[in-house]
Amino acid sequence: MKYKILTLALFMPLLGLSQTQDKKKAQPADTIKNIKLEEVVIKSKRPLIQMELDKTIVNVSSMISSASSNTLEVLEKTPGIVVDVNGNISLNGRSGVMVLIDGRQNYLSGPDLASYLKSLPGASLDKIELMDNPPARYDAAGNGLINIRLKKNRVGGFTGFASLGLIQGRLSNNNQALNLNYNYKKINIFSNLSLSKDQNYNTDQYNRNFYNNAAELSSKVLLNNEQEHQSRAGNLNLGVDYTLSERTTLGLQTNININKKQGVLYSFSENYRRTDLDSTGTGQTDHESKRYNLTGNLTLVHKFGKSGRELSADAGYLRYTNNGAAWLENSIFQPNGSLLHSDQFVYDLPSTMQVYSMKTDYMHPLQKGGNLEAGLKFSRAENENQSDYYQLMDQEKTIDNSRSNHFVYKEDYVAAYLSGQKSWKQWGLKAGLRGEYTHANGRQMGNAEVSGSSFEKGYLKLFPSVFINYKMDTLSKNSFVFSLTRRINRPNYQQLNPFSFYIDQYSRRIGNPELNPQYQYRYELKYQHRQLLRVSLSYNHFSSVIFETTNVVDGIFISGPENVTKGFMLLLNTGLSLEPAKWWNLNTDVLLSRMGLNGQSYGQALKPKTYVARINLMNQFKLEKGWSAELSGYYASTDLNGQTFTRGMFRANTGIQKKILKDKASIRLSMDDIFHSWVYHNRSISLKQAYAEQIRESDTQRIGLAFTYSFGSKTFARKSKQRDNALGEEQSRM
Repeated sequence: MKYKILTLALFMPLLGLSQTQDKKKAQPADTIKNIKLEEVVIKSKRPLIQMELDKTIVNVSSMISSASSNTLEVLEKTPGIVVDVNGNISLNGRSGVMVLIDGRQNYLSGPDLASYLKSLPGASLDKIELMDNPPARYDAAGNGLINIRLKKNRVGGFTGFASLGLIQGRLSNNNQALNLNYNYKKINIFSNLSLSKDQNYNTDQYNRNFYNNAAELSSKVLLNNEQEHQSRAGNLNLGVDYTLSERTTLGLQTNININKKQGVLYSFSENYRRTDLDSTGTGQTDHESKRYNLTGNLTLVHKFGKSGRELSADAGYLRYTNNGAAWLENSIFQPNGSLLHSDQFVYDLPSTMQVYSMKTDYMHPLQKGGNLEAGLKFSRAENENQSDYYQLMDQEKTIDNSRSNHFVYKEDYVAAYLSGQKSWKQWGLKAGLRGEYTHANGRQMGNAEVSGSSFEKGYLKLFPSVFINYKMDTLSKNSFVFSLTRRINRPNYQQLNPFSFYIDQYSRRIGNPELNPQYQYRYELKYQHRQLLRVSLSYNHFSSVIFETTNVVDGIFISGPENVTKGFMLLLNTGLSLEPAKWWNLNTDVLLSRMGLNGQSYGQALKPKTYVARINLMNQFKLEKGWSAELSGYYASTDLNGQTFTRGMFRANTGIQKKILKDKASIRLSMDDIFHSWVYHNRSISLKQAYAEQIRESDTQRIGLAFTYSFGSKTFARKSKQRDNALGEEQSRM
């Protein structure tokens, strides 16, 4: 950090003053008062990665490519985070992660969550907090926690930040973001407005072989799918904090997100009976959706004098509305090109979800460096999904009830926790216990051809957490932390929907109302040396693992979630932050793991085991005259996702930045996936009488250009008193 502070002594020579003269003749007070000093200018740059005992913080503004990227792309470049081909997010090798934005989630998962994150420009982000072992105050759901913090300036006066990003690959994208903050006396108003256009393509090549009871090849399908899609999104986040008194603060925050998406999928297939061509097929799917999301939170924080006691309360409401539709046409031809069969149909896919939530937290300090925390939470989720299937003949729609579906799901959630913390000279202890009760019921409404069905579940579970800290020296340069936590991963709402959804001629997806939650015990020993080195060794034991399995029926792959008996993961994670030179910062993250499962899938033994290595390197260079640059690389070895092994792959990114307008603005140029090497090569395991391979590529090789500008006057700082709000774990499960 560079300080440029000009004081009165610096002006003395210019004014012709000296210590001798000063002794001879005192200057009048008015003369001294009229001397104007220049403002204090403090220049600083936050490091890319900051390591704390309970979390790792990634400062997004220090990542050059963030300004032209969306939030999902920023996560892909964040050390420790992996985003798979379907948009599922994992942290340090573990999937089923709880994702929060400003302390709350958005009740989406998989492709839906990915679509939402794509609508948020990376320039709107302040930092990303990564927590492998969240304490008892957080919901016990998820195999880890990722908290995405948006820009929210608490500096007094009127301030703002604007950005414009342009991205060009095979397709073009853009995003714009505007952040405004006003802080005066008792009131603080903050807002984020962003607009984005996202376009992408996917090219999938499938090779699926089918075998008879004698393990002989009976048939095979070669399938090529080419998809292009685009979405336009707008996001408005508006909030106000009002200081009712010196001890009480009231906060109100609302978020509106609108996303319109459309695309087309073309498919071509060749069907072989053993090695002889039997038929060919073509297909086209046009789809569109309009999603409207509204969230609101009211927060109250009260401090009891100077005792340190604090009580916070929060009430939240969320409503999602999604109107989707798909038009499909499939045709089968003989080898000579004559038409055998053609089918046209339409899907109408409306869905709504509402969530009501309340929570309260109380913090009570104890004597001699200790404190107690306790809290309660309640939420109710109401989710309704409808899928109306129509046969299309001569532009006339006829309902097909045998393929239609109407699913209603309701869930009540009650939680309470108690935790305590105590510190001594070298030792520290934090222990907590969280209890969560869940009651859920789901109904498939049924119709003239499909019988209705329902299920009901209720369970109470306890989740202990223990953290033991040991400081090897008084300055905390070296420290060890041992932790033990229990976590739960509840199935998301769509996974419980029992109906079958059409993907293409050879692929279906089905839910599982019998799905049970997944549980995890995690044991971790972590060593940290200042901000230089972090090493952690952890063992994770999973039971009732929620695993994506595939059943092959008459040549069709039907995928859905199942509970596998158990699994394990042994992780060695190392993070190193170096400064080889004053102009060069190097951050490295290396993860080595051994993972495996033990179970069955449709009568097939499912016992895969593999070693995984992931290496992330980020070089940042501070050049002269406001120039800076970065060069990063990421390597992922063979990995296991569902019943699929993914071959190792790598990508390289680079960027350069120039500060202008007295460092208030910047121009950034970046390039992602320089060699277009981020291509998935997948192969199946443990399929019943079948084997499949897949190659997928998308628009990952792109050039980005961004302009950012900070403006406004600043007077004083005020710290926010709001806590994370009540809209918690449920948001990740829609």
